[in-house]
Amino acid sequence: MSEEQKFYVGSRKSELALIQTRHVISLLTKLYPDIKFEIVTMTTMGDRIIDIPLPKIGEKSLFTKELETALADGTVDFIVHSLKDLPTSLPSGMVIGAVLTREDPRDALVLHKDIEKHTLTTLPKGSVIGTSSLRRTAQLAKKYPHLKIENIRGNLNTRLKKLDDLGQYQAIILASAGLIRIGWKDRISKQLDATEFLYAVGQGAIAVECRAKDEKVIKLLEPLYDLPTALRVIAERSFLKTLGGGCSAPVAVTSDLKLMKEKEVEVSLRGAVWSLNGKEEIIDEEKVVLQVLNNIKCAECPYVNGSSEIKDIGTEK
Repeated sequence: MSEEQKFYVGSRKSELALIQTRHVISLLTKLYPDIKFEIVTMTTMGDRIIDIPLPKIGEKSLFTKELETALADGTVDFIVHSLKDLPTSLPSGMVIGAVLTREDPRDALVLHKDIEKHTLTTLPKGSVIGTSSLRRTAQLAKKYPHLKIENIRGNLNTRLKKLDDLGQYQAIILASAGLIRIGWKDRISKQLDATEFLYAVGQGAIAVECRAKDEKVIKLLEPLYDLPTALRVIAERSFLKTLGGGCSAPVAVTSDLKLMKEKEVEVSLRGAVWSLNGKEEIIDEEKVVLQVLNNIKCAECPYVNGSSEIKDIGTEK
């Protein structure tokens, strides 16, 4: 590739989004030292509207639309997303060019410093838990009816500041992956067991979106593609797409991979949907055995969730 080549990379402006985007660029720079990459930041509708609960905004592409417009008109060459923010149906002409090795997909309980020894079960009756997610709200209402759930919006910094300084919340629930990537793993009071508290579709995974016909970019991104992660999130996103859910429905999953024999894996998926108040619950699971043709992994990716490690198809111990 020519040393004069330069690619423009779309990203949201939040600290976490930029950390993830710089991570992708760092991997690509190691692979292609002669290529230049420049970040183009944008503010999405989801970033601008912070005083309304996400489901009430009524827009599926809250954190992606502006970025995808820039991708369509050629302002950027590819976009780095948290996969859980990416709708299951992409705009015409767009594809996911790479899915990187997944970080821990579980949710994290972050308690106020004065009660940091508690769990969701032991918190006093009426304790206020902050979340903007219908999925988390429904599960909390179902499993922990003694707690009170209040909406909380904003990026990680904002939510943690509201927990620490306002005195309005006793705890908040966040994605473990975001806290780990931003360097705040020590703020995690307890990681919630995924078999008891199911996580969001695609949570913990980074996706890179590009134009379907841009063969140069697709080839560029290929070394970042992590097959074990892709198999799991494809199953998760297919489940969500079948239900027609998004941020407007309480839908959650867990998934896993099991090596059956050489180049043959079993993908298991447990999916759930709740009524908005959490009282009605449907949970089911399915397994399928797939043939794996290639040893594909994310190049030198530090975000490795041990539960998905399958040496034979390219992940590392």
